[in-house]
Amino acid sequence: MDKTLRCVRWGYEVNASSDECINAIDSYFHQVLSYGRNWKVILEAPLHDKDCVLGNVLAAHYLSSSDHSKANTYVEAARSNLEQSTSYEKAVFEAVSYLSSEDRDDDLALEMHTQLLTRFPKDLASLKRAQVLCFYMGQPAPFLSLVQQVLPVNQEESYIHGMLAFPLLELGRMEEAAAASRKGYEINKEDAWAHHCLCHVLQHECQFKEAVEFMEELSESWHSCSSFLYTHNWWHIALCYLEGGSPMSKIEEIYDNHIWKELEKGDAVPPEVYLNAIGLSLRLDVRDALKGSFDDRLKLLAARLTDQENWYMSWHLDILIVWALAKVGETSKARELLEGLKLRLSKMNKKKQEVMKKGIQLGEAVYEYAKGDYKKALELLGSDFNAFDYKIIGASYEQIDVFNEMWCQLLLKTGQSSTGVIKERIKVRDGVPFTWRLLEKSCDMEGNAEAESAGERAKKLGSSYF
Repeated sequence: MDKTLRCVRWGYEVNASSDECINAIDSYFHQVLSYGRNWKVILEAPLHDKDCVLGNVLAAHYLSSSDHSKANTYVEAARSNLEQSTSYEKAVFEAVSYLSSEDRDDDLALEMHTQLLTRFPKDLASLKRAQVLCFYMGQPAPFLSLVQQVLPVNQEESYIHGMLAFPLLELGRMEEAAAASRKGYEINKEDAWAHHCLCHVLQHECQFKEAVEFMEELSESWHSCSSFLYTHNWWHIALCYLEGGSPMSKIEEIYDNHIWKELEKGDAVPPEVYLNAIGLSLRLDVRDALKGSFDDRLKLLAARLTDQENWYMSWHLDILIVWALAKVGETSKARELLEGLKLRLSKMNKKKQEVMKKGIQLGEAVYEYAKGDYKKALELLGSDFNAFDYKIIGASYEQIDVFNEMWCQLLLKTGQSSTGVIKERIKVRDGVPFTWRLLEKSCDMEGNAEAESAGERAKKLGSSYF
């Protein structure tokens, strides 16, 4: 069939020989924006038009982390047809193909996406790629600038406001983040990322009951979401119950029915589930609540984590796996993963090495913490540790904060004063019972009279939410 110019959902022209190719591309765009379960639909595009540059390069991007050889085949197919492609296709090809280059400079990758979006501001799939890139760079500010740059021509589009909300909340601009989340929800009631962002805000503001009521009411709309977002939204709900002092049975119910059970689905992506399962388990551990039946759950989980198929997906997941393996006594496997991370670090360019060496430091500390060597773990983190400086492992404000909690516990477990540190945390979020219990413990250790009032505050808060 002869090539002709056809438009994708943003209205930009693509040189393609069939409507079916364009339909597959548009379906993929929807999957990306909605955190859907069927990203593989993009592989249909080259079947309908083997010479379509856009279809091929997007298929390559989809496969880049799972099948490098096949991805390269798609890249070369796209490259060989560049002369016949449109300016939009060329711009996407340049930005996307660079993402999978071996010695990638993240700043340059972001600059290429910025240039692409300057010319083609309605391309929200490219904006989503930029979001992911900035997330793994630990830099919400440049992404916020990029969203604001394209917002004027996308005001009424689905998904744009959820993308706006996320960097706002990561930068602590909670009121604006809430407004953006609600706008996204008004446009599209099933925007699960907008749901997620508003939950972040409510959780940060210690409105735990409001958060779980909002999220649980919408949870039926998440079944079409990826394993990551489905279990991640439930992870947030579980955290709200946990932080609000709900009985452990509620946390177990969510873990069993909405996180672990996801693994039973035929199209589940197990590492995405493990990220949230381990993340919740670590929260329980820093609260000294990982015992009894939940300890058994962790052993069951860790048995799957020895499989190296789950390793090296992301630094955040790897560090959590190190903790889980070491916690259940699989120390040799945990060390093997740590050594593997060090090897990967050694192969990075100097610029990337400087950034990512913090990931190794955190991994080593988590390993010692899990083994119970609190003194060594604290030495590795240092006396002025702040987990928010470690977001380059690919973790949100909420995900990374568990390591701040861990550090507070390390101070207490090694007999060091942490009253000042804990009071600073209370200034930011004064409605978390656990933080007040830490303050009580610290003051009591110091013989500080504030211990009693801190304990009373913890007790009062613990019964005020649920």
